[in-house]
Amino acid sequence: MEQQKNSKILIHACCGICSGYPISLLKDMGYDVTVYFCNPNLDTEEEFNRRLEAQKTVCKSSGVELIVEPYNHKEYLEYVKGLENEPERGKRCEKCIELRLKHAAKKAQELGIDLFTTSLVISPHKDFKMISDIGELMASEFSVKYLSQNFRKQDGFLKTNNISKALGIYRQNYCGCEFAKG
Repeated sequence: MEQQKNSKILIHACCGICSGYPISLLKDMGYDVTVYFCNPNLDTEEEFNRRLEAQKTVCKSSGVELIVEPYNHKEYLEYVKGLENEPERGKRCEKCIELRLKHAAKKAQELGIDLFTTSLVISPHKDFKMISDIGELMASEFSVKYLSQNFRKQDGFLKTNNISKALGIYRQNYCGCEFAKG
């Protein structure tokens, strides 16, 4: 996607691990990056706070602004109601991603930032096309644009892991919801 130097972008960040390289790449591409931490899917407030602290470390290291959506797990549970027994990467995961990208598109609109993306796509465990399709749908709903950037390319997943290791941040071993803990 063609962009102008210093144009703003809002990146939804699922965690510090996944956002390190995407933030760096977006800055290298000339974007003025604002990070949006919105993760009502996280199963406990303790997990939310651990990931938030890691995200703060990444943002401070990267010199970017961080906006935090308050923890609201009840909203997530209501949004995925009836899908609790779905397998990983199934309908529940799609709804979870939809909820977070809906928040991100709405926040971008509220802030007057006409472009957003997400760090979710860096994970090899996530479906890039599905996430991008949801991002495009939410962009249309909130009259903003979605940057469908495959952060996995050029060893992006390895790079983001190296950044998180160098910063010594918390490294979770599950997506975050109680249904994925197994």
